[in-house]
Amino acid sequence: MTLLSVETLVAGYGPGDEILKGVELNVAASEIVAIIGPNGAGKSTLLKTIAGLLQPARGSIVFRGEPIGGLPAPEISRRGIAFVPQEQNVFPSMTVRENLEIGGFTDPRATRRRVEASFARFPLLAERRQRPARTLSGGQRQILAMAMALMVEPVLLLLDEPSAGLSPIAAKELFDTVREINGAGVAIAMVEQNANEALAIAERGYILVDGRNSRDGPAVALRADPDIRRIFLGAAQA
Repeated sequence: MTLLSVETLVAGYGPGDEILKGVELNVAASEIVAIIGPNGAGKSTLLKTIAGLLQPARGSIVFRGEPIGGLPAPEISRRGIAFVPQEQNVFPSMTVRENLEIGGFTDPRATRRRVEASFARFPLLAERRQRPARTLSGGQRQILAMAMALMVEPVLLLLDEPSAGLSPIAAKELFDTVREINGAGVAIAMVEQNANEALAIAERGYILVDGRNSRDGPAVALRADPDIRRIFLGAAQA
């Protein structure tokens, strides 16, 4: 069942600024979709437009059968979409618990229950619940950012470059966490520069180039394609 459908989406950061030039994207319920491509291809712009942080100029965004393009970000969040930006995604001076409480802003009455559920799901956060977020490692901060997003109990999680700047070991732990979140039934659309690992855990993938769709299909097929391996996965993967 299609959960999210994006058709001929045009968007940018101001009038006449077309970063996205007619992008298409579909995400089915409970699947992981990887979005890869070169820098400047519009990948992050796509997620921000879906999340309501940018206004679409043209095209449609349909979520659970209802159009959401142009709705304010809080309303989109209430409908079941959570967005984790690449940077500034936690409050460094606040404790881990306080960050989670802020993540539950859309339903304060359920915050206590959801915080405890988050600690049960992420033991490393439970162990550090009273520590300021700034004391966490890069990988731990990313997990906290995802846990904050899950406080609204989304059905679709948008991740923007979650492994950026992480060590290989931390990145592996993060991708394992993404897989676990998906295993609990949350669909995920993930923008990643680490294309090899992203395609390894995804069901399907999309390649954007210059604000347009270049290729899409089953992740296993994209990962095995010689041209894609050479261009996006690095010489070591060729």
